[in-house]
Amino acid sequence: MLEEAKLIDEEYEKKDNRTWGIGFDLNGTQYATSLFWQPLQNQEDPYTEVGEASEGVLEGADLFCIKPGKAPQFGICVSEEGFKTGTQVAAVALATALSDRPSFIAVYKVENGWWYTCVRNDIILSDGDMLFFNEEEAKEQFMSMLAVPDWGRKIAPPEWGIEETEYPDLGNLLSKGSKAKLQKIKALRGTKLILLIAVSAVVGFWLISNIISGIFFRPKKMPVVVPVQPKIVRKIEAKPEVKPWESMVSPRILMQRCSGGVIALQGIMPPGWKIGDMTCTAGGIVTGWTRQVGRISWINQALNQSKVTFASRAVADDGNSVIATVPLGRLPQASSPPIKNVTDLKITLNDLFQAIGQPVSLYNTTYTSPNGKVYPMVGFKFTSTYNPVVWSNLLTKFSGLEIKSIIYRTEQKLWDYEGTIYAL
Repeated sequence: MLEEAKLIDEEYEKKDNRTWGIGFDLNGTQYATSLFWQPLQNQEDPYTEVGEASEGVLEGADLFCIKPGKAPQFGICVSEEGFKTGTQVAAVALATALSDRPSFIAVYKVENGWWYTCVRNDIILSDGDMLFFNEEEAKEQFMSMLAVPDWGRKIAPPEWGIEETEYPDLGNLLSKGSKAKLQKIKALRGTKLILLIAVSAVVGFWLISNIISGIFFRPKKMPVVVPVQPKIVRKIEAKPEVKPWESMVSPRILMQRCSGGVIALQGIMPPGWKIGDMTCTAGGIVTGWTRQVGRISWINQALNQSKVTFASRAVADDGNSVIATVPLGRLPQASSPPIKNVTDLKITLNDLFQAIGQPVSLYNTTYTSPNGKVYPMVGFKFTSTYNPVVWSNLLTKFSGLEIKSIIYRTEQKLWDYEGTIYAL
């Protein structure tokens, strides 16, 4: 399973083999898609914040745009993938056009694929702007998020036949939204641009003066004795270590996809077969079915007709059990540095769980980097009747959070959560 996850990651890194697109053309206008979205804290000077994100969250990003509104955001992308300056951004146009509904989920069929958009409480999710080339992947992403309650609008192609969905004209909506365009992250602006012009003028004047002096007032050439410079051996400085919390999988997206995947798997109910517990990690969801009565062909047909994408399947030699793995797809990464020491973090966690009457088990643990540096963490385990979507809003308040595993016990209808939080 880990090897398959690695292959999926490598596929996204190769432009020629990727399964997603960077934009589409609609009514003669080119729109950019598949940006990585982050909240904007400083609206007065967004360039510093965007620049930091391009060096940490999405390394190599050199283009960005700003989404205005109640929850301002910025989206970043990499021009080497094919993004171009001045292209209008589709997610901003749609989100602002539907601002009367703060939460919506949509998939539109465009000329070169299926564009998936997900906005929750006026916030474009970090992976909520994706142009899929494959219809099944787009539908799977849509269905996994459909399990989350309280969507203001649900937009999907009519041929999918999903209840309570609509399909308003995309061109009309995009024309009503804000016209945000991609621009360079490193472009000079304001006082920096004025300063550059001034410095350029002074340097230009100096060069011209030297050229004139050299032509008309050239002194007699004298022999020049150049002293031999001592050879300087520069020390090779070791690159600073990348801290483990600087490239963590988004726990919110992981928990949302775990919840949606479990719901989809529960819908596979072949007669005579019983589904077991489901274990969800960043590598995917693993579960199995056990035969009570019936035949192996029944479970095989049920899996084929479920429209769930499986990364792998394995059938026991006796034909009485089947194990399958469901991939979670591309999980975005984000920097999430720790903000509390171990003692304060334990006090905060215990106080929070006591306030809601939820038992929790805490323990000290560490992570040792390849360079031998030890990072302290606080581990936690608890069992709840509530699904990961409910817990995501609470747990993601802790910076440095990493979800290790989520297990759904089918018979007891209980969720077992385990994770760690980095400490100072």
